[in-house]
Amino acid sequence: MASSDVARQMVNIIPVIAKADTISKSELHKFKIKIMSELVSNGVQIYQFPIDDETVAQINTIMNGHLPFAVVGSTEEVNVGNKMVKARQYPWGVVQVENENHCDFVKLREMLICVNMEDLREQTHTRHYELYRRCKLEEMGFKDTDPESKPVSLQQTYEAKRQEFVGELQRREEEMRQQFVQRVKEKEAELKEAERELQSRFEQLKRLHMEERNKLEEKRKTLEDDISSFGKRKAATELLQAQSLNANIKKDKDRKK
Repeated sequence: MASSDVARQMVNIIPVIAKADTISKSELHKFKIKIMSELVSNGVQIYQFPIDDETVAQINTIMNGHLPFAVVGSTEEVNVGNKMVKARQYPWGVVQVENENHCDFVKLREMLICVNMEDLREQTHTRHYELYRRCKLEEMGFKDTDPESKPVSLQQTYEAKRQEFVGELQRREEEMRQQFVQRVKEKEAELKEAERELQSRFEQLKRLHMEERNKLEEKRKTLEDDISSFGKRKAATELLQAQSLNANIKKDKDRKK
């Protein structure tokens, strides 16, 4: 019943009893009365065939008394009186789908397709669709009345919602812009910090390079001084050796004389 109460707000409810051939006529009559009683006691509104049109008022009044329709379905065809009909075959007999003495399928078909099709369409459009549209508009904030129950123009409500949406959009855009600016600033700070670290590293390497260069320069000067000193000592030694040799040669000559 709870699901039926929800469904009645969305669709036209026409109660039917399926597999009506499983119970006797007397039981079926009592079952119909019980169903209608429970629908009424639970406040479930079903589709009533209209009786305001004189052309269909009489038949619709009669058909409203047959609710809920007891129907039987079958996809099999059975030979009944030299005629193939849709029916259900049982050992004790045949239940014909389109026999009004066996079930209400023909009544249901006639009421829905032949007699009340236009009214069903109108009910769906003017009642259920409009109710659905109204509920959706109310969910979006569009109402016919203000908190004081005074009528409100839909155009005014729309304009107020539009302004609210525009304001919210601008607020979100400003938040996104601020977030973007903040992220840019944070990135710039990270890049500057990385640049400072690179510059500090560069200065450190440069200082180490200059220190190594100065050490090498000092070693080069020391080596050059050592080479120069060694050259001078070598020249002096060679000079002394030459003088000593010349002196010895002169002595030898003097002895020979």
